[in-house]
Amino acid sequence: MTNARELWRILEPLHGMIYFVPEGQQRYAALGLDRTAGYFASRAAALGPVSAEVVIATFYNFNPTLVHGAIPAAWEKTTPEALLAARLDAADTALRRGLGDLVTQTGELGALARRAAEKACETPQGRPLFAAHAALPWPEEPLLALWWAQTLLREYRGDGHLAALLLEGLSGIEALVVHSGSGEVTAEALRRTRGWSTEEWSAAVDGLRVRRLVDGEGVLTEAGLELRARVEGRTDEMAEGPYTVLDQTERERYVELARPLSRAIVAAGLLPFKK
Repeated sequence: MTNARELWRILEPLHGMIYFVPEGQQRYAALGLDRTAGYFASRAAALGPVSAEVVIATFYNFNPTLVHGAIPAAWEKTTPEALLAARLDAADTALRRGLGDLVTQTGELGALARRAAEKACETPQGRPLFAAHAALPWPEEPLLALWWAQTLLREYRGDGHLAALLLEGLSGIEALVVHSGSGEVTAEALRRTRGWSTEEWSAAVDGLRVRRLVDGEGVLTEAGLELRARVEGRTDEMAEGPYTVLDQTERERYVELARPLSRAIVAAGLLPFKK
C-alpha cells in the first residue's frame, strides 16, 4: 500500500515553496521583517507571540542564537494574525503563478488531503506546532484549502520526527550532521541555513564520531545508517495515522493527482532545488 512517506513527499512542494518564494519575503518585509525573522515568525505565528525558547524547541535544529536574533523582536513589529494572513496571501499568489491552469484541478485532491488532515486533528497530543495550526480556521478557497491540508500533514509529521530524534538522543545540530552524513544534502547547506558555525558543526561531528555514528569525514557508519533508518521508520509509522482514512485506490488517486501539481511547482522555479 502507498505509505505515509510517499503521500507526504508527492505533495510537499506545494507547501515547501512558501519558504522560498519572493511572494512570502515581500509580504513579510512589508510587515517590517527581514528574511530570517519572516521565516521564524510566519511559521510560528500559529502559536501566538511566543518566546524564542518556544521556537527553538518546536523548530529543533536551528542555532538558538539565530532564533534569538529574530524572536521576540518580530512581535514588536507585527502580529501573529497579520503574519498568518500574509502567509496565506503569499501562498495563494505563488501557487497560482506556479500552477497556472492546473489551479482548476485541485478540488478532488484537496478533498482527499483534507480528509487525512482532519483525521490528524483527532490526535494533536504531543505535537505542539501541528496543534497550533490545527486550531486555526480552514481557508475557504479550494487551492488554499489544499495548501492548508498539506501544511497540517507536514507539521504533524514534523512533530513526530522530533520525537523520533529525541528517542535516539540526537540534538538539533546532531540531527543535521546525521542527515548530511547520509549524502542526501551537503553539510555546508545545512550548517549555513540553520545558523551553526563551523566550530559548532565540527564539535557535533566529533561527538557523533565518539558514538561511532559517523566516520572522520562525517559520513554515516553502519551504526549511523541503522540509527537513521530507525528515525525515519518511526517518523513514517507515527505519520501513518491520518492517511488511514484513505484506502489503496484513494491513495493511488492521491499520488496521480498530486504528481503534475508538484512537477509544475518545481518546473516554475518555486523551489531552489529540483529533487
